[in-house]
Amino acid sequence: MTTITRRIALTAVAAAAFASLPALAAEKVNLGVSIPAATHSFMGGINYWANQAKKDLEKAHPDLKITIKTAANAGEQANQLQDLSTVTKINALVVFPFESAALTKPVAQVKAKGAYVTVVDRGLTDTSAQDAYVAGDNTAFGKIPAEYIVKQLGGKGNVVALRGIATTLDNERMDAFNAVLKGSPDVKLLDAKYANWNRDDAFKVTQDYLTRFKSIDAIWAADDDMAVGVLKAIEQAKRDDIKIIFGGAGAKGMVKTIMDGKDKRITADVSYSPKFIYDAIKLTAEARLKGEKLPATTIIPSVLITKDNAKDFYHPDSPF
Repeated sequence: MTTITRRIALTAVAAAAFASLPALAAEKVNLGVSIPAATHSFMGGINYWANQAKKDLEKAHPDLKITIKTAANAGEQANQLQDLSTVTKINALVVFPFESAALTKPVAQVKAKGAYVTVVDRGLTDTSAQDAYVAGDNTAFGKIPAEYIVKQLGGKGNVVALRGIATTLDNERMDAFNAVLKGSPDVKLLDAKYANWNRDDAFKVTQDYLTRFKSIDAIWAADDDMAVGVLKAIEQAKRDDIKIIFGGAGAKGMVKTIMDGKDKRITADVSYSPKFIYDAIKLTAEARLKGEKLPATTIIPSVLITKDNAKDFYHPDSPF
């Protein structure tokens, strides 16, 4: 065999050997998922769908490992992010921040160490700390209830609101709600307080409202869990002046109430499914397995739920 022939043969063998090593062409994805603990039913849904994503995606992709951490507060989540980065050594992160401001720096530190970061739902105060953002339509989440309340009240009445936790998404919702009310000056927003997307906190806030305000026509509780606390407070106070209670996110209990027409005060809701955490994990994992990036922002629409379409949003087997 001539020298040239030997070189050609060796080159062909080397090329074949390289082609047989696909694992070298794509980095294994070690994905961390950081979410709040299941302290209320919406977060129960977030935890359910995150674990479902881990189950489905690890089965489908041998080069993917998903580690899920849940935190009861912002400080615990910050510590878990550090552990995911330094101990678990993740190279990708899907994070649902407990709070926006408190988690911005910890997430930025994970990104600075080379991890690809997808932020879900509660945005950071500095978007340079993320590669992608996935959320529901928080502007529509605030706009739709306001438009519905204004219409149902005939453009005149007293309204109180219960906000969530101090986050960018809560600000987006409240700003959108206020923007609609500005166009209807005879609809008065008496107060808007944080109730932390929590039934007990909503009960206490509503008790305060019912004590301070002798006439309330509508209550916007920007979460269906909070709406449960609102209902309990109204029942205890034996108030019959509230005409409208509008929650948010499409919890199965609230949707069933709308379907059945059980409560004349609850006739609509706005969609915001916790399944978006599944979508965010799937999109991030599959993009990174291909060495690709997500669009900077992915928004999942929020729509009005009424008796006409409630069956499309009713999922009795879901935890939320």
